[in-house]
Amino acid sequence: MSKKKIHIFDTTLRDGEQVPGCKLKHEQKLKVARGLEYLGVDVLEAGFPISSPGDFQAVDMISREIKKPIICGLSRAVENDIKVAAESLMHAVRPRIHTGIGTSHEHIRYKLKSTPDAIIERAVKAVKYAKSFVEDVEFYAEDAGRTDNKYLARVIQAVVKAGATVLNIPDTTGYCMPNEYGDKIAFLRDNVIGIDKCIISTHCHNDLGLATANSIAGIESGATQIECTINGLGERAGNAALEEVVMVIKQRYAEKYKVDINTKMLNPISRLVSDAMCMMVQPNKAIVGENAFSHSSGIHQDGVIKHRENYEIMNPVDVGVDKSKIVLTARSGRAALAYRCKAIGVDLGKDELDILYPKFIQLADQKKEVEAHDLLPLIESAIGIQTRA
Repeated sequence: MSKKKIHIFDTTLRDGEQVPGCKLKHEQKLKVARGLEYLGVDVLEAGFPISSPGDFQAVDMISREIKKPIICGLSRAVENDIKVAAESLMHAVRPRIHTGIGTSHEHIRYKLKSTPDAIIERAVKAVKYAKSFVEDVEFYAEDAGRTDNKYLARVIQAVVKAGATVLNIPDTTGYCMPNEYGDKIAFLRDNVIGIDKCIISTHCHNDLGLATANSIAGIESGATQIECTINGLGERAGNAALEEVVMVIKQRYAEKYKVDINTKMLNPISRLVSDAMCMMVQPNKAIVGENAFSHSSGIHQDGVIKHRENYEIMNPVDVGVDKSKIVLTARSGRAALAYRCKAIGVDLGKDELDILYPKFIQLADQKKEVEAHDLLPLIESAIGIQTRA
């Protein structure tokens, strides 16, 4: 059985850059874009060209320099937006215009002050106009997560007929539960004629902490593209994190789906984006957090030392981390202490370990973490062994 390809659409440089304080200079954008190209993303959303001259220039620059992924520019369902996006993508090897409009009751009534029929008319007009510039046109139904499924199907049917090649079904406000989002994708798949010729895309926000789960629910229901960002950056609580959706697919769906991501680059690209945008990655962040492969509990440490897979479902090397980290704290046991002592050149016997351990616990109670440089004098004073470190 052949695996289904899941396209990874990275919007770090568009949705991720919308985070307050994360604006990048052109050279930083290009550096991140090159990192994303090396990582292996299928689509790189380079910016929102109409939003500013700087964003236009950045999309144009990335279109000239980055050749492997599809380069995408965002627009509203506004003729000038689309025209400017097309101009910024002129030098892209594979350009894509990403255009769309709000479809929920809230957006139609309160934001756009329009009617359902008028929204469909604007959506069709936008897609047709974008098709006059590029073949690859992605349509987003903003706030699809809160849009009535029957009306959403009418919108999607109309843009499919107009020539859209990719259909983005965003959970813009992070409102959906995974079963609801999966059911929404399945409803469209079953009720829109010609949708099988298009790519269905997820774009999930993390307001309720469900962006990754919703993205996976989407592909289980027929979506074949996930829109995501490095470190889960994005508006408000952020977007689905690229590193999370990729490793969920790698770890749990390897027999059904494939992604062309160089996972050993996940930690390096996470650090690159964190440094460029001055946005610290929380230590307990899945996959790329500093503590993602760290162990401080004695029970966990003993288990990991005996067999890594007792407590680690991923090999840290596979995501660009050198090795697991055994952190010495007051909760650490004898096995962890012996392991760390051996790492600095001291192979302790049982009697020596029994003497050293109480002294270690006394020190650990005074400090948050006992480092290698703390162990050296402790070993020498407690049992008189000279270390080789």
